[in-house]
Amino acid sequence: RLETRLSRRRLAVLAVFSCYSLVNAFQWIQYSILSNVFAGFYGVSFTQIDWLSMVYMVAYVPLILPATWLLDARGLRLTALLGAGLNALGAWLKCGSLAPQRYPLTLAAQAVCAVAQVFILGLPSRIASVWFGPTEVSTACAVAVLGNQLGTAIGFLLPPVLVPNTPNDIDLMAHNISIMFYGTAIVSTLLFFLAGVVFEEKPKYPPSHSQAVLRTKPPEDYSYKQSIINLFKNVPFILLLISYGIMTGAFYSVSTLLNQMIVTHYEGEEVNAGRIGLTLVVAGMVGSIICGLWLDYTKTYKQTTLIVYILSFIGLLVFTFTLDLGYLVVVFVTGGVLGFFMTGYLPLGFEFAVEITYPESEGTSSGLLNASAQIFGIVFTLVQGKLTTDYSPRAGNIFLCAWIFVGIILTALIKSDLRRHNVNSGIMNLDVKAV
Repeated sequence: RLETRLSRRRLAVLAVFSCYSLVNAFQWIQYSILSNVFAGFYGVSFTQIDWLSMVYMVAYVPLILPATWLLDARGLRLTALLGAGLNALGAWLKCGSLAPQRYPLTLAAQAVCAVAQVFILGLPSRIASVWFGPTEVSTACAVAVLGNQLGTAIGFLLPPVLVPNTPNDIDLMAHNISIMFYGTAIVSTLLFFLAGVVFEEKPKYPPSHSQAVLRTKPPEDYSYKQSIINLFKNVPFILLLISYGIMTGAFYSVSTLLNQMIVTHYEGEEVNAGRIGLTLVVAGMVGSIICGLWLDYTKTYKQTTLIVYILSFIGLLVFTFTLDLGYLVVVFVTGGVLGFFMTGYLPLGFEFAVEITYPESEGTSSGLLNASAQIFGIVFTLVQGKLTTDYSPRAGNIFLCAWIFVGIILTALIKSDLRRHNVNSGIMNLDVKAV
């Protein structure tokens, strides 16, 4: 019989992680939602401003394997501190870029934040598995992802309010940008110190039977290289890897180009573009929590993932063909529906991957999923941005719809084998028989 017990510290770990993940996501989107403002301030093109978002995606791809190795070899605490520390460092470097000629410095600062993201995005499923019990693990993963989504939501809402477009007064623009940059730096530094206080490697007692089983295995039995090989031999995981990359990459692309799409049809509506982005992400946060609770209750991973994928496809189609009707209220509604399903999908992919790859490391599977998302995000942003500029936002969105349809087919082909759930259920059944 394996003793399991829940730690009170688990809630503090989850809260601090969610908060500094929030700040990192805020820094990702704060340029894109003000693309016309920053393009004018730094005297650069829209493509160069798009790269301030895409650098997050570019940095992730080559660094994810070293980062997941570090997570497996050196543990959760060091990885968490690196993410929080680099996030604060990048925020302070941005404070030195408050002049029109300093685009290279702000790009370098954003690159530091992008490296921080590598040590953040793979942690939700690891934190949920290591610290939370089997009936709350999916909800905990959803809450961890929720922090990142909330940061994106605030990144859509707050920058247009703090930095209104004042092209005739560059000094005022620089002052407004400084408020945003310094505020972000102070908050991220505070969260770095909190992470140092709160984070521990793991609780004293395992929270679930599957974690207890993993603790009985000697460390020398684990091979990071073999874990990677095992994942790439797992056909259901490969299908999920591609389908997750398509959906999440499409979300990254829509988020990066949202300001351009809205301003194309509704000139001068930068603030409302931010509010539409906020609506999209907040609706997705609600979807994430609902999906997490549903998975904890039903364990219907494939069915839920497939349904959400199909509804995301329908939502993007409706958003695409109602964007140019001339009514912002319609865009708010369709954007909210799109966000509910598209953003709500993110934690589903993490948890589905952990279930079909157990006992492989959660950090490794999550890291590969995010790498796929970054690759698709780069390609989608470049192609959709080109189509939006040369033709119209509708052309760019139709391009994404075609790829999401491919993702639906791939998701339907996944054969579900819930290994972690079967371990927990099997050991609990043995306990009952023993009693």
